[in-house]
Amino acid sequence: MNTEIKKLDKTEILDFKSLIEIFKDVFENDELIASDEHLSNLLNNIDFLVFVVKLNGRLVGGLTIYVLQRYYASKPVAYIHDVGITPAHQGQGLGSALISEVCNYCKNNGFEDAYVEAEGDDIYAVNFYRKTKFSNEMSAIHFTYNFQNSKK
Repeated sequence: MNTEIKKLDKTEILDFKSLIEIFKDVFENDELIASDEHLSNLLNNIDFLVFVVKLNGRLVGGLTIYVLQRYYASKPVAYIHDVGITPAHQGQGLGSALISEVCNYCKNNGFEDAYVEAEGDDIYAVNFYRKTKFSNEMSAIHFTYNFQNSKK
């Protein structure tokens, strides 16, 4: 099988949309996909990266990164946001290969480090990340400020 891991460029909106569909399936999310214009703006944003995994030319997963610029240091940090591989292709090492390739990209492009968060009760995700070659594991408490239901 031919496996390709690549960073999407600003013209690859269809692959980005396919990846979002995979995320919707993997994360059981029923939200609507944003407009092509919005997705194009994201792909044009230098502080947002999308990596995909293709198996024999077919997109089967990927991840997104938010590049966090820092004020204490000149090197940015990569916040890996969503990581998803289609259920039919999980357990085949594609997710680990994706994380490894992204870490190599970050190292070769001047990032200080990369990190990803997993909810403590998401045992599948926690176990997956524990199988990768991470440097440090820490527990944190996550606070959310939701503005969807706020009065204007």
